[in-house]
Amino acid sequence: MKLSTKGRYGLRALVDLAANETGEAISLAQTAQRQKLSLNYLEQVFGMLRRAGIVIGVKGSNGGFRLARDMDDITVKEILEALEGKFSIAEEAGEDGRDPVQEALRDLLWDEIDRRVNQFLEEKTLGSLVREYRSNLEKSTIMYYI
Repeated sequence: MKLSTKGRYGLRALVDLAANETGEAISLAQTAQRQKLSLNYLEQVFGMLRRAGIVIGVKGSNGGFRLARDMDDITVKEILEALEGKFSIAEEAGEDGRDPVQEALRDLLWDEIDRRVNQFLEEKTLGSLVREYRSNLEKSTIMYYI
């Protein structure tokens, strides 16, 4: 499975939102500007994230979005499934297409890849991504004086 821009941009925008969260809603225009992403596209993506219960939309002049839960309680798997659907490396074969080789590959390879990738995505949280982002940001902004 290759992630679409929906999954990649959505995850990127969520990391930005969580890293900049102050308890107040953050406008998508700010996120779009910081990440150099299309505002219209982010509005569609965040609509999906809102329906999945990952973010909460706030209306009004100070409106925008905020996380619906603590960032350590939101898994990368949950985010990507909200945007991309259920992860699977290979499509399910129909019952009429029972081929012994196909079944062996599914049982010995494809299902195991699916299991491991899903486990990895379940272990990674939005919080862990934000902490890594902040750490990388600090490393890149260290000033050296001579």
